[in-house]
Amino acid sequence: MVERFLEQQPAICATLLSPEVRKSESDLCTLNETDVSNAEDAVSALKPMKDATTLMSEERNPTVSLIAPLNAQLLQNMTDTMGDTPMIHEIKNAIKTDLLKRYSSEAEKKILYTASALDPRFKGLPFILTEEERLEIYRGVTEEAASLEIECTSTVTSRRTNVDEVPLPEGKETLEEESPIEEDNPSPPKRKSTSLLMTLLGQSFTDTEGTIEPKTPYAKAEEEIEKYCKAPSLPLTEDPLKWWHVHEVIFPLLSHLSKRYLCIPGTSVSAERVFSTAGDVVTAKRSTLKPEHVDQLVFLQKNLHIP
Repeated sequence: MVERFLEQQPAICATLLSPEVRKSESDLCTLNETDVSNAEDAVSALKPMKDATTLMSEERNPTVSLIAPLNAQLLQNMTDTMGDTPMIHEIKNAIKTDLLKRYSSEAEKKILYTASALDPRFKGLPFILTEEERLEIYRGVTEEAASLEIECTSTVTSRRTNVDEVPLPEGKETLEEESPIEEDNPSPPKRKSTSLLMTLLGQSFTDTEGTIEPKTPYAKAEEEIEKYCKAPSLPLTEDPLKWWHVHEVIFPLLSHLSKRYLCIPGTSVSAERVFSTAGDVVTAKRSTLKPEHVDQLVFLQKNLHIP
């Protein structure tokens, strides 16, 4: 509002100096030169906060991974610089004091830093000062990715166990597919496996090479973290979700873990807009809409611009 006033100040001053306005209004209240200077200082000091608010209010990529780098950048912008007026100094100190109180618990830091580390745009974690803290964050990401591998393996094992426990029909010892009664075209004879290759080269290649031991989940996660850190960072204009979709085959564990973090919205703006859209759909003249129709209309409105 103040920025808009400063843009229109010449027109406002010209209007207030008009004889017609001065005749109709005997006592005109306007800003003096000091007030205008203070307004300009306030707009200049609050511009980073305005830009950050506008960015986090978007609906494309306002994920939780943006919070840590934005918070660090705002704290840096609120540092006193040479030439700051008393008004700018006071505003910066007030904002900095308030920001330092936020995201101070270890649980909040862990979530925010992990999400930023899994975002290919911020994986370098430049907002963290020490290298030890960066290594500690990636160590936690490695452990969490390894636990996901163990969790997925145990889930698959439990499913197989449940399948094995299915009761068999009477007269059958194993679950087999029923063979067709008649076949017009008999299947070709099965290809017999030959052991000549093993007889000739098995001693040289099997015994010397030895059996390769399977990697542990933690070793797999470590290997993916190493490749991920060496990969080039994603430009800030690109979508991290698309990047993970393309590189899902190269980083199966990290891509699975990134889905758990990057799906967290950074603000509640999107959810509040859904309620506003629903309020525009269900008006007094459309109060008899069925709930399923309201859901369909809100869904169509929110996904109207998807290519």
